[in-house]
Amino acid sequence: MQLLVRVCINNMRHFLTTFILLLVSTLETKAQISYFGRIESGYQHYVFRPVRVDPVHGWKGYNLDEKQNGFSVTFVNGLSFADRKLFTGIGLGYLNFEGINGVSVFGDFEYLPLKNKLTPLFNLKLGYNHIWNQYEGGTGTMHTEFGLGLNYTLKEKFGIYIKSGILITQQSLLIPITLGFRY
Repeated sequence: MQLLVRVCINNMRHFLTTFILLLVSTLETKAQISYFGRIESGYQHYVFRPVRVDPVHGWKGYNLDEKQNGFSVTFVNGLSFADRKLFTGIGLGYLNFEGINGVSVFGDFEYLPLKNKLTPLFNLKLGYNHIWNQYEGGTGTMHTEFGLGLNYTLKEKFGIYIKSGILITQQSLLIPITLGFRY
């Protein structure tokens, strides 16, 4: 019984220490962290399929057939750090590849290296998407996108950007061209 009490007290002490450190760090960095949101729309240009799979029962064909381009609409909400240079958030997107609908959910990381009105941007999206056509009920895979672009700041908390890069999803490689608004 004494051992149990000692373990509980020890764990409570660690919990309180962690809670106080988190509270102090939140109060200390509150001025350096702010909310942001982004809305973006993009064209997804199909390049090729690097992975081939063997058909099995219930197979309805590849998710994205050759020359199957698409578009996307994405919403990202998150936090900005370090004087609005580093952004991280969670995004939700709608995908449409020539009539094939899908959704994506992802973590979004973006970095603006300069504080000028016009600055380059680096973007990484990691997550999951689901397109409803390959098997009954659809199929889901990893959603990975690397992007480079230019950001133009109109006001302190409002900007417009264009970016392109590589999107790997549904056993296919695509080139996204995206226009977005940051608020």
